[in-house]
Amino acid sequence: MERLTRAKIDMEEMRRRVESPECGAVASFSGTVREWNDGRQVLSIDYSGYGPMAEKILEAIEVDLGRRFAGIRIAIVHRLGRLSVGEASLAVVVTAPHRREALEACSEAVESIKARAPIWKKEHYVDGSSWIEAGRCLPVSSPDYS
Repeated sequence: MERLTRAKIDMEEMRRRVESPECGAVASFSGTVREWNDGRQVLSIDYSGYGPMAEKILEAIEVDLGRRFAGIRIAIVHRLGRLSVGEASLAVVVTAPHRREALEACSEAVESIKARAPIWKKEHYVDGSSWIEAGRCLPVSSPDYS
């Protein structure tokens, strides 16, 4: 399964890939583009990233969590490109023998992706654009060529 994609994320396909008769719990996360951020109306978001490194980091997160939580299976997919409000940008699906491990691994996967993966987003608002970095907006200004 691709970890980075420009196609719509298929959560059911992700779930099918990690299902196992040994696993009695499924935890999932889907992060979607929201309409409002910091009081500004969002039109769309452009996601970009350093593909080869991002793929390696997402794989490492899966491996690390697999070592820490016995019996889990995990799938991570992050979209790149322009996404509209309501579209999923990140999906994580974890199966585990028990709910606690599934929920903890899913949560830790999301936090690790946000902290480690070289994936950036530029939000487009009704009144301009901003790069989003570590939870804060950085305004994008156009150079003045006059």
